[in-house]
Amino acid sequence: MPPPTLLTIGYEGCAIGGVLSTLKEARVDLLIDIRAVAASRKPGFSKRQLAAGLEEVGIRYVHLQRLGTPKPGRDAVRAGHPERMEPIFRAHMETHDATVALAEAQGLAVDGRCCLLCFERNHLHCHRRFVADMIAAETGQAIEHLEVPAQGPATLFP
Repeated sequence: MPPPTLLTIGYEGCAIGGVLSTLKEARVDLLIDIRAVAASRKPGFSKRQLAAGLEEVGIRYVHLQRLGTPKPGRDAVRAGHPERMEPIFRAHMETHDATVALAEAQGLAVDGRCCLLCFERNHLHCHRRFVADMIAAETGQAIEHLEVPAQGPATLFP
């Protein structure tokens, strides 16, 4: 039997209710938060609030901080240079801590239906696509990128 599909999601411009509904509709068992900083000004998205909201809908939560983009990469994106983020992130992923966190994510990803969470709505502008690719390279999983719709069911992007 092939491993379950690995999902990703970003919450930029979304309310917590829409994200929780999208995850529930996608039958997510575990949300893996891969933000370097699991705090947010958006209600419901800080670590404790997010974990509590997920628990209410039957989804487990884990924060793998070491899979987040380091500060220089985040600063490059904020400064309007997203192309600088990728080499910074890839160098970070060569560190011991990131390698250990990636191995943990790989183990979790094959145990059930998992979804990687970060901020950026579009996965093409987010490091979560790299993390998903790194996990899938080891596990053989298919990847789908969820998008929280304005209304209606979740949209999947292969």
